[in-house]
Amino acid sequence: MSNSDKKPALVIMAAGMGSRYGGLKQLDPFDEYGNFIIDYSCYDAIRAGFEHIVFIIKSAIYEDFVTTIGARVSRYAKVDYVLQELDKLPEGFEVPEGRVKPWGTSHAILCAAEAVDGPFAVIGADDYFGPSGFKAIYDFLSSDDEPGHFAMVGYMAANTLPPYGFVARGECAVDENGYLTDIIERKKLRACDGGAEYTLDDGETFIKIPPETPVSMNFFGFKPSLFEEIKQHFPVFLKENIPLDPMKCEDLLPDAVRRCLKKGGYSVKVLTTPDRWFGVTNREDKPVVVEALRRFTEEGLYPEGLWK
Repeated sequence: MSNSDKKPALVIMAAGMGSRYGGLKQLDPFDEYGNFIIDYSCYDAIRAGFEHIVFIIKSAIYEDFVTTIGARVSRYAKVDYVLQELDKLPEGFEVPEGRVKPWGTSHAILCAAEAVDGPFAVIGADDYFGPSGFKAIYDFLSSDDEPGHFAMVGYMAANTLPPYGFVARGECAVDENGYLTDIIERKKLRACDGGAEYTLDDGETFIKIPPETPVSMNFFGFKPSLFEEIKQHFPVFLKENIPLDPMKCEDLLPDAVRRCLKKGGYSVKVLTTPDRWFGVTNREDKPVVVEALRRFTEEGLYPEGLWK
């Protein structure tokens, strides 16, 4: 069976430390039935057509993960587990003494290569994405079999911002045909009257952007060709960055996407969605997401109890 004949898989990155959150947010219930935020992503993915879900986790949470979210999802889709461990490194590299932080989202995807042999979508475990993005990216991956054709779900900036405070977002530069040309990191973006604004000088001045400006929330669609690109670059990343920041350096997925675009032979179609994105970076974010999920259930977007 060729890659083009394979149905898309969904890869969920759930090995993050959750340090700012104060606990393992991947295993934190977000409704009265004990469902996690990942349950809602899996539910949306399965009804969009995904039949294979790969969870990237740490060995420390393996048992709890399998008996909770894994047990629920495995009734409706094939489930695989991949361990992202610090010592999964290319030959010749060792974990710096004292390091506990994972090596980043690109490394997570590289770990998933053992469980994925066709097109695949990628999301993080900590966020709520809404149903339409899963449908859009499943349809793209199901209909496009070119190895260098990738996709990204672009969210309107205003639909990703909390009512207060600064957040970091990747502003997407998109050409007239809807293809990504760059992801520009905005480290201090906030909501404002009329949309969004960011600062480059710690608040001395602000630059407004239209509310519909697409931003990346790390919701991508890839082909297996990405694995080889990351595999080739990861030793270079380690050699350059371990001496500079041995405890915290990370090889991030948006950087891998940029490298592919710069190399040539790759394209990233930006798929737009009207859905609102919710994240739980910090513990105070949780009540907002809980209330949103409750409201969506009342409106009929999800059934009561989700999996019942």
